[in-house]
Amino acid sequence: MANQSADRRRCLSCQHWGGERRVGAEPNTVDYDEDNDRGDCNDGGWHGSSRRGPRNACGHWIVWVALETPEPPPDDPADKASAP
Repeated sequence: MANQSADRRRCLSCQHWGGERRVGAEPNTVDYDEDNDRGDCNDGGWHGSSRRGPRNACGHWIVWVALETPEPPPDDPADKASAP
């Protein structure tokens, strides 16, 4: 299994890329199988182009939604006041 940072802004970490991948163990990374690392571009700069590799890039990159982590809710001071 290979790994790539989304900071590189390549097809692998783009919302438009249709290849097989999964969120990496490290924040903001994507794991993928180097033996199966191609996917179609869906609505991106290479729209309709198949077999885009994990190192390809274009100006239409949008972070893969699976990499977006919601921010934790702010601490509620009332919760801390009631703690023993």
